[in-house]
Amino acid sequence: MSNPHPWAADLGLLHDHIWSRLIRGVHDRHAPTRHPTLATVSANGMPQARTVVLRDADKQAATLTLYTDLHSAKVTELRANLLAELHVWDPSAHLQIRLAAEVTILEGAEVAERWQRLPEHSRSAYSSGLAPGKPIADSLAYAKTPDQTAFGVLRLDIQTIDALHLGPDHRRAGFSRADHWEGQWRVP
Repeated sequence: MSNPHPWAADLGLLHDHIWSRLIRGVHDRHAPTRHPTLATVSANGMPQARTVVLRDADKQAATLTLYTDLHSAKVTELRANLLAELHVWDPSAHLQIRLAAEVTILEGAEVAERWQRLPEHSRSAYSSGLAPGKPIADSLAYAKTPDQTAFGVLRLDIQTIDALHLGPDHRRAGFSRADHWEGQWRVP
């Protein structure tokens, strides 16, 4: 049986394909890479995972960008441990992508230009009200007042990529910033 995804059989093509999927996620609201899962670790050592929105992908720099409310638990967790992992399942490509990263939290003047480009209706996600996750009396007992000081950007400097392709023959590869993204086949 021939492989319906020939890019999965070549390390260079696979690496390129991963980045093309990530870049597509920035621009295509329906792409699976648009809404990856970000995993961090809480103060008590518990894994924490949540869906985020991919805002930028730069293959050359090997960075990804997410927006966040600076009052969120993920920011507290990242201030304690700047390591995180992003997970994507792309069903049409039968591809799981795991990206381990060192995170830089940008805020204030560093993100003012991005804030200005945010549509007015999107700004309420970054609020001076109660922090995300705080208990409330009922489902709509909150107010969201846009607040530029609550807006932050997470820059993920990708350190490793683990790619698992589920096809007629499963294939898995690892890529690392340390080895200039050459890639290494791994047992799936």
